[in-house]
Amino acid sequence: MKKIIIYIQIALVSLLTGACDDFLDREPLSSIAPEQYLNDEAQLAAYLNGLYPAVLFSHTSNTDGNWYGTFGMDTHTDNMAALGFSGIFAPGYVRVGADGGAWDFGAIRSCNYFLNRALPDWKAGKITGGPENIRHYIGEMYFLRAEIYFSKLKELGDFPIIRHTLPDDMQALTEASKRAPRNEVARFILADLDSAILLMKDVAPGNMKTRLNKHCAWLLKSRAALYEGTWLKYFKGTAFVPNGPGWPGKAKDYNGDYHYPSGSIDSEINFFLETAMSAAQIVADQVMLTPNTKLLRQAEAEPKNPYFDMFGDTDMSGYSEALLWRQYSKSLGVTHGVPIAVSRGGHSCGITRGLVDAFLMENGLPIYASNSFYAGDNYIADVRKNRDNRLFLFLKEPGQKNVLFSSDPSVASYLTVDELYPRIKENNTDGYNTGYAFRKGGNFDNAQGGNHQCFTGSLIYRAAEAYLNYMEACYERYGALNAAAQNYWVQIRDRAGVSTDFQKTINNTVVAREALNDWGAYSAGNQVDATLYNIRRERRCELVGEGMLRSADIRRWRALDQLIETPYHIEGFKLWGPMAGWYTGLTYGESNPNSLVSSPTRSDYLRPYEKSAISLVYEGYRWHMAHYLSPIAYDHFLITSGSGGNVANSPVYQNPGWPVTANGVPEGVVVE
Repeated sequence: MKKIIIYIQIALVSLLTGACDDFLDREPLSSIAPEQYLNDEAQLAAYLNGLYPAVLFSHTSNTDGNWYGTFGMDTHTDNMAALGFSGIFAPGYVRVGADGGAWDFGAIRSCNYFLNRALPDWKAGKITGGPENIRHYIGEMYFLRAEIYFSKLKELGDFPIIRHTLPDDMQALTEASKRAPRNEVARFILADLDSAILLMKDVAPGNMKTRLNKHCAWLLKSRAALYEGTWLKYFKGTAFVPNGPGWPGKAKDYNGDYHYPSGSIDSEINFFLETAMSAAQIVADQVMLTPNTKLLRQAEAEPKNPYFDMFGDTDMSGYSEALLWRQYSKSLGVTHGVPIAVSRGGHSCGITRGLVDAFLMENGLPIYASNSFYAGDNYIADVRKNRDNRLFLFLKEPGQKNVLFSSDPSVASYLTVDELYPRIKENNTDGYNTGYAFRKGGNFDNAQGGNHQCFTGSLIYRAAEAYLNYMEACYERYGALNAAAQNYWVQIRDRAGVSTDFQKTINNTVVAREALNDWGAYSAGNQVDATLYNIRRERRCELVGEGMLRSADIRRWRALDQLIETPYHIEGFKLWGPMAGWYTGLTYGESNPNSLVSSPTRSDYLRPYEKSAISLVYEGYRWHMAHYLSPIAYDHFLITSGSGGNVANSPVYQNPGWPVTANGVPEGVVVE
């Protein structure tokens, strides 16, 4: 049995990594999943284990210690900057691929095979093992399929809904490639999650939070419903929603007469927002937030802070808020490099001035309010004074301790013991590219750094998101916050060490000021109202760095239109002030390809992507509407076009603004 399980796990990895070469959905080969497999509880679990890394853990820490994992996933947004810029903000840089891309079905095929095999056998009583565990594992597979489809929804929008494994027949595969309208995909995701909720246990087998549980399904349901509800709301009247003007699906006969199941796009928006509220409330009412002592340990004898430790502990199961986390093990060789990255500037994943400025003062006022007691940003120490405790905890300051003790004194550490002045002159992974370094995910144990073999856990889902999902969905749906939403906001702010009088914050918010450094101040090119902005601000500050949520948020809010006409400049700390005295030899100049920093004539603040005029984003980040969705590669049209090879005959249609041409650029982009 052990040999069979190991064989299947290895085969699944091969199946998933080779998915880009497969066309649509083929039944797995019998040598990969033999007929005598999936007949008992242990085999179901083993099959699922093979899917976890590709489906759930793809945004967590990798195993080579070379990047910042979960807590660096806001790079290429207004929250964080990586070592290099993102080509998506240089229209014409990203092009239609010849093949590959997000249009693949390998993982979906694996889910469908499992469900098509296990469901009838389970109903017939043919699967041996504990009945509750068998139900739970089948529920897990519904969850995983929902998560895969959610990733497709975010990346591509409209997408084929495939519930069964398909024969290796070109006609059947071509027929199955018809794209379902995006809201139908979202409804399919919710239906799968309903099945998961029905079947899964409150606590996963083994009583560990390293396996999915029912609360994870409720949380993902709220996330997916909020995503689609806000997408439909802010893209209404465009080609990015079904039946919108120029919607490419309308040109295909199978979608030509499409009607929303709820009757209209407005009713559809309400359906998703109400669903998000009901799902989020179940989690928020049942799962308590992890307490925050508001203290940052700087000596081993000082008390621990559960909120800080929750993001970097080796065992996260004891934290009420943690719903699912990924476990690592030094003894098994499953390790990562997050604590090392934390101690060395975040592996060049620096947080931005825009993010830092978004955090409120302790008294609940924005930094620009006349009585905010803001100390300024001439020094990093000043930035942290009297601020939201999340900024105090997670923004590093020179002179702080990164190491407090060692659980294994024999291990040679790679951690930096004392926080240094930001190493902005180093154009490598040890460089602090914005000058502002992030501490989320850190661990004070010196043994974590041994030979890049860190073994802290990685959070996948946590309950605070449900609180935030409910707040946002409630306001988007009703234009006001009910008692439950207000209560959740008070709890989040109280834990953050900020005045719980959120109305005072709203009354003192000038959205035009916030819009200078926060993409979330916009939707469809217009500034949002102060209440909605502050709900988005809370989300930004609480979930920073986690799981690519910021990237998803700014897309579903349609928060990038303003960059079409007005470029945005990614900035870090205030280099050209007193902190310049920390350095010597700061070379700069637009004509100098070896410039170490950006010129003071461009800004007092360090601009990591504007050191030299040779940068494609030297004049700032720009946007094109087409980039809200990814293009489908040319090969997928060609394969489904029939014997004549005319791509116009393919049932697949391209996403708005993209051509059906390999290496093509978005419409209207002129490539020099």
